[in-house]
Amino acid sequence: MVTAQQPDITVTEEDRLRADFYNFLGLILAGPPDQMLLDQIAGLTGDDTDLGQAITALSRVARVTKPAAAEREFNALFIGLGRGELLPYASYYLTGFLNEKPLAQLRNDMAVRAITRAPNVYEPEDNIASLMEMMAGLIVGRFGTPASLEDQKAFYNTHIGPWAGHFYSDLEAAEHSVLYASVGAAGRVFMEIERDGFRMTAD
Repeated sequence: MVTAQQPDITVTEEDRLRADFYNFLGLILAGPPDQMLLDQIAGLTGDDTDLGQAITALSRVARVTKPAAAEREFNALFIGLGRGELLPYASYYLTGFLNEKPLAQLRNDMAVRAITRAPNVYEPEDNIASLMEMMAGLIVGRFGTPASLEDQKAFYNTHIGPWAGHFYSDLEAAEHSVLYASVGAAGRVFMEIERDGFRMTAD
């Protein structure tokens, strides 16, 4: 969804794992998964933590999901006839309307961080998939040097924290969610982990 340079940098294993999960959420929310991605998800294993259990459940559903079914589900959730069941945009969740102040604020912050929208992408930048990808990029330094924890926290608290947990809860409970109900559960738990982690850092 966004374009960036690829600098040669060193990132801690913990931060790389965080970025990987943000990237995964961005990928599966940007479009329906193909068979290769479904196979990769099916191969994931979790542990006894809340996130691990959510990943295990997601893996189990991916094993019995075909690409055509995933595409129908994605379309019903996010595209639909006129609109899908959910509108995955910060502006909508925070104001009730699309293309509002949260989008303008995000565009300003993107400009400051040298993040640009890919030329073949036409949807507003405040969609959940793009924000997950941006957060991953900030963590690993895809847009320059890796963002400090304070900068990550500022971006999260401004553009993700106020609404992403609500979106993932809605996705988990959506009428058309099957595979994406498990994505919603994993995303919701991950947002809680990130929120609590940032709260533990000094203001």
